[in-house]
Amino acid sequence: MTTFVWNILLAFIWALTVGPFTPANVMVGFLLGYAALAIAWRDTDRVSYGRKVGQVLRFSLYVLWELLKANIVVARHTLAPLSTMRPAIVAVPLEPMNDIELTVLMNFITLTPGTLSLNVSADRRTLFIHFMHIDDEAASIRDVKNGFERRVMELLR
Repeated sequence: MTTFVWNILLAFIWALTVGPFTPANVMVGFLLGYAALAIAWRDTDRVSYGRKVGQVLRFSLYVLWELLKANIVVARHTLAPLSTMRPAIVAVPLEPMNDIELTVLMNFITLTPGTLSLNVSADRRTLFIHFMHIDDEAASIRDVKNGFERRVMELLR
């Protein structure tokens, strides 16, 4: 985590010395700092920082894609007759997770339109999710497990 702090520090130093302190200058400083740290620490054990930044970027793109898809699906179901709606509460089995992983997973599920994290079982092995519309329960469980759950665990471990 100290590599990330160095990267942030380099980004702010860059933004302060280059000119106006703008988000664009901070982003350029972050990218240049990332490249400088990658070169400076390429022979050390800090390589995992580079992988973690890549995972964060891939996770961010995945979340944006899922938000886009979910918004289109919700808009389609909103315009459809109510008789075609099939809401459901689904029990999704979970892999063992710590509190932070579980909280992040539940927040991203709730953030996605059409789904809402309701509760976690007492043994923390089952997450109950309300789906606005569900065609195939098994496919929905697979989507959660292979989508957000897998990616959150990869990102935070």
